[in-house]
Amino acid sequence: MKFSEILHQFGDAAIAHSLTDNPDHDPEITRVAAIDQASIGTLSYVESAKFGSFVGNTNASALILPQDEKLQVLAHQRGIVWIVTPDPRLLFAKAIALFYQPYHPIPEIHPTAVIDSTAKIGSDVYIGPHAVIQQRVEIGDRAIIHPNVVIYPDAKIGDRTILHANCTIHERTRIGTDCVIHSGAVIGAEGFGFVPTRTGWLKMEQSGYTVLEDGVVVGCNSAIDRPAVGETRVGSNTVIDNLVQIGHGCQIGAGCAIAGQVGMAGGVKLGNRVILAGQTGIVNQVKMGDGAIASAQSGIHNDVAPGEIVSGSPAMPYKLYLKVCAVYSRLPDMYQSLKQLQRKFKDSNDE
Repeated sequence: MKFSEILHQFGDAAIAHSLTDNPDHDPEITRVAAIDQASIGTLSYVESAKFGSFVGNTNASALILPQDEKLQVLAHQRGIVWIVTPDPRLLFAKAIALFYQPYHPIPEIHPTAVIDSTAKIGSDVYIGPHAVIQQRVEIGDRAIIHPNVVIYPDAKIGDRTILHANCTIHERTRIGTDCVIHSGAVIGAEGFGFVPTRTGWLKMEQSGYTVLEDGVVVGCNSAIDRPAVGETRVGSNTVIDNLVQIGHGCQIGAGCAIAGQVGMAGGVKLGNRVILAGQTGIVNQVKMGDGAIASAQSGIHNDVAPGEIVSGSPAMPYKLYLKVCAVYSRLPDMYQSLKQLQRKFKDSNDE
């Protein structure tokens, strides 16, 4: 694909480009790569001037650049064609789609799939080998059910949703349109509901529903539990990484991003556009407001206000956390100073 063809695909997202001054320099671009791994024929990107040194060393033939004239000049001096855009990472994501499309099987139902006669299957659906679709399941149009998927009775799967191999969808689950559930994920299994008694733990039946709204992505081996009553709900366009635990009755807003190994106890409520970095833990019933952010390994025991950034365990406001970290690194010196003061105080008392 010629560089000019890629430029045409980007449309108005490219606010400037090298072909304006040098239209004859239009190399063939065959792939995309990280800038430090790029070779001839490769398109890459620089997210900001902070990474500008890579422009002087890369072997890429084309670059997506931020709005920085120095980087444009450097790329020109090295014979690299370029595109300028306000958000290079976003445009690079779109560029990847020009060279790679994920596997989509053609619609068919494999003869080894087990489908109950009461299930309702939409049009142009793919159902792979050894998939199991139980009573009264509803699957929307153009959905993709990969091999070994198990869908329990009464679950509903929306149009164009993709269930990857070996994921499990339990009863009373509602999955919207254009969702992606990756391998090993379990949606709607029984929540961790047990009541202590004198003779042991009494199991509380989990009779509620699990609802994933449109456009939700769930990573490999993540679990979203069904509650005893009511709903566990994940809002539209929320993305969930691998190995995430979402407890029974959680309410997750729209457009959230939840990184790997996050764990939420039951009844947690996240607003819209909340970001949880890896290994964040949230105790039951905590509320986080719209746009709140928790950095990696935060332990959240109390509510978090909208837009607030928290860090640490127990979690605290990010600016306070930085001060605490600065003090923490000085504790050995402070301890030695304290010991010296104690000795001087003791000596003065002995005199």
